[in-house]
Amino acid sequence: MPLRFNRNVIRWIIIISSFIIISLILWNTYSFFQKFKAEERIKIKTWSVAQIDLLKNIDDLSKDVNEVTSHVLTETTTSTPMLVIDNDGEVNNSLNIDEDKLLDSIQTRKLIQRFSNENQPIKVKVGSEVIQTIYYGNSPLLNKLKYYPLALLLIILLFGAVVFFFYRSSRNAAQNKLWTGMAKETAHQIGTPLSSLVGWAEILKTEHINPEYIVEIEKDIDRLQTITERFSKIGSAPTLKTTDIVEATKSSYDYLKARSSKLINFESHIPHSKIEVNLNEQLFSWTIENLVKNAIDAMKGKGDLKLELSQNEKYVLIQISDTGKGISKHQFTKIFEPGYTTKKRGWGLGLSLAKRIVEDYHNGKIKVLNSEIGKGTTIQISLKLLS
Repeated sequence: MPLRFNRNVIRWIIIISSFIIISLILWNTYSFFQKFKAEERIKIKTWSVAQIDLLKNIDDLSKDVNEVTSHVLTETTTSTPMLVIDNDGEVNNSLNIDEDKLLDSIQTRKLIQRFSNENQPIKVKVGSEVIQTIYYGNSPLLNKLKYYPLALLLIILLFGAVVFFFYRSSRNAAQNKLWTGMAKETAHQIGTPLSSLVGWAEILKTEHINPEYIVEIEKDIDRLQTITERFSKIGSAPTLKTTDIVEATKSSYDYLKARSSKLINFESHIPHSKIEVNLNEQLFSWTIENLVKNAIDAMKGKGDLKLELSQNEKYVLIQISDTGKGISKHQFTKIFEPGYTTKKRGWGLGLSLAKRIVEDYHNGKIKVLNSEIGKGTTIQISLKLLS
């Protein structure tokens, strides 16, 4: 518990620290953007002052004044787009704008509107009289800087996604390794008493025991052998064979029916004709077993359990319904996650194992088709038909 608590604390510290760092970067970028924008406005105002000086002395320019004014007018705004509009609405001067755009009055009005949205126009006054209005836009550098926070966020998101998928892949690999080790160890542990049971069954045949008892014992021994083979195959790619899924489903369902409580009303709707799919029968039987047992647990050992098998153009559909406690909609996907369980003593492995068998090994789909609290749940398996 302390270790888990410490990990959670560290995780939240990292998350909060990352959020603070990102916020500081974005705030500094925004501040720099505003400062840069203010400096550009100062340059435009300096240019307007030089323009006023030029207009005042247009008929009597000394050499010194002419050189200073010319330098300001030509060097102050090297990249900022700008339009100078006189009182008649005509373009008096322009800088850093394609001349072709100024030939079209509609394009000129659009530029004026855009510049007005980007920056407040500057009035050029001689005395108290406004003789010109300067409309200017953001420089190319300022426009690039405007999108820098978005690019930064995108990079952070991509980096976060890479870290997340790396963490998830590492976690899944560790889980797979654990699953494989546990499964193979279980198969090994079952193997020894199973061999002994086979021997005892042969001895019982010679003791004139009721043959029906021997048959049932042999069925259970076969079942244990099947379970052993299931566990031994975890971690390796299963072999899929063309199999009649109708017979495979019926066999698994009937076996569980014969060994379950009489308080469970088993019902099945299974077609009589063959439906062939690529299947590993042992793993598929395991899936049906997990779903049926999960349904019985949800009903607390008493209720109606129904299995329906049908097909459409592309898929065979297997639906297992119960009249148990049901689950809420937000749990529809969670119940298939490893370790997730609503049982006090459950490990949360049955449905996650069923999902792995159906989706990873058989390239099918498994989902909660519908569920209602207090009324029951229906889980559906979809497997591709042979083409």
